[in-house]
Amino acid sequence: MPPDQPATTPDPAVSDYRLAPLVVARFVGMSLVVLAVVMFVGTALVATLSLPGDLLVGLLLLGVVGVFALAWWLRSRAYVVRLGADGYRVRLVRGAGVSEASWKDVENAATASPRGIPCVVLHLVDGRTTTIPVEALLADREAFVRDLQQHLQRGQGLRPL
Repeated sequence: MPPDQPATTPDPAVSDYRLAPLVVARFVGMSLVVLAVVMFVGTALVATLSLPGDLLVGLLLLGVVGVFALAWWLRSRAYVVRLGADGYRVRLVRGAGVSEASWKDVENAATASPRGIPCVVLHLVDGRTTTIPVEALLADREAFVRDLQQHLQRGQGLRPL
């Protein structure tokens, strides 16, 4: 699948946008750091409590399998943004604001660059917002914005001119 197209679910009215490879690498890197800390603590426990060294091998194997499972899930299953017929859902983005809303609740969509990061900001009728950093998506910026606009127009019952 080309990287500039959304990974879609069987429903053609739903568009899923997955994590960009750079973001996946950050998550996997952080999980490797956590595994290293766990192994350090495990080694200290094995040494101080005179436990068998095979526990460390088991812990390491379990941790490596966990890191690979996380990488696979992030790369092929996890989505950041899901645009559906009724609304949208944003996951895995810290500080996104409202994570889920109906298209009827969206007042407008705009682009912004807080701290130099290109984002799409969805302004809701109650004053809350959802901020989607487009660099975190495995998609072309313009294609994502066009798809978002189409979903927003259909969800609000608007027809293209």
